[in-house]
Amino acid sequence: MPTVPPHVLTDLRSRIARIARDPARRRAPAIRFDIAALDRHLPDGGLAIGALHEAAGTGPDTEHAAAAALFAAGALARLRGPVLWALPRDDLFAPALAGVGLHPDRLILAAAGKQVLSVMEEGLRHRGLAGVVGELEGPLTLTASRRLQLAAEASGVTAIVLRRARRHDDPVLTEPNAAVTRWRLTALPSAPPLPQAPDIPGLGRARWRLDLLRCRGGNPATWIVEACDATGHLALVAEFSDRSAAPLPIPRTSIQRIPNRPGTAWRAAG
Repeated sequence: MPTVPPHVLTDLRSRIARIARDPARRRAPAIRFDIAALDRHLPDGGLAIGALHEAAGTGPDTEHAAAAALFAAGALARLRGPVLWALPRDDLFAPALAGVGLHPDRLILAAAGKQVLSVMEEGLRHRGLAGVVGELEGPLTLTASRRLQLAAEASGVTAIVLRRARRHDDPVLTEPNAAVTRWRLTALPSAPPLPQAPDIPGLGRARWRLDLLRCRGGNPATWIVEACDATGHLALVAEFSDRSAAPLPIPRTSIQRIPNRPGTAWRAAG
């Protein structure tokens, strides 16, 4: 194979950098977080529509997996149209998704077993969907993720794959894939109810540590946010409004199950 002269590579990198910095270049449509710190950081000004994204909890604890599911539901709640949600088993607690704006009458649930990726790819061919979500317990290969990304680009339907971690350092989650953004969510204790007792966890709006591990055309970052509200919107925690969050340990919170039915959505008790 012939060797490319160094000056050719240098010129190519310079041209690509100029294109990337050009404010006139067309941005893909995006789901805006309506938080300046997040939207400014993402190349598309939000979560790109018609692309594949990944969200996973930080470790196997259920409250972290629930945070990832609610993050996905809150984002898609702000789009119009039905959402196809593919599961390895029928255990989704739909009322929890309604609490972040994704109402059950918009959900198409598919108990897909081991065929989650196939169901996602089929769903992404239908332009009438607002989004396709798939809960994946196993690996997500470059080939499979590339197929999902190409299908999302072709139809303009947003795809979010939820990864279920088996342990805190699960190597499967570090393997490369074609997702445009890759997020990790950690459930944190709520704010204290009394200002004079800052060491006592509260029962207010849940908090998440939101880690952007990979972003095509952007850089990793971390924010501490308040969980999705009834319209699917996050809120930046005030003390972190103008800076990145410092590394935090993963909290060992107790878990309170939402009654009546087992499901993906759980509530972390501070």
